[in-house]
Amino acid sequence: MYTQKIVLRFSKKTWDKPIVYRLAKEYDLVFNILKASIFPKQESVMILELSGTEENYHRGIEYLMNKGITVEPIEHDIERDDTTCIHCGACTAVCPTEALSIKRETMEVLFSTEMCVGCELCIKACPVRAMKASF
Repeated sequence: MYTQKIVLRFSKKTWDKPIVYRLAKEYDLVFNILKASIFPKQESVMILELSGTEENYHRGIEYLMNKGITVEPIEHDIERDDTTCIHCGACTAVCPTEALSIKRETMEVLFSTEMCVGCELCIKACPVRAMKASF
């Protein structure tokens, strides 16, 4: 199974197209919407995790580009420097996917890299700069 996380950018003309449906139906791709900001008749963005055969994945990406949707790979992952983190929780307030959460019993900040979509909001929110993007 081939899996990739990608960013889709929709123009004012493509925001209302049934692209996720077509990726599943016509290209046999399994999708997980990690984050989406879709606005009527405005530029919009969606972060998807797509899985399937590598051939179907590339066919699906070609379909998206032919429909006028900009496709960008998530080029980096977010990492936390555990020696710097003070577990203040500032990052948890801005994390849209809840990849960063607080374990209430110990008040420890937990980081699930599998849930992270690389939006970098936590990097801006971290007062001690424990969150970093790796390229």
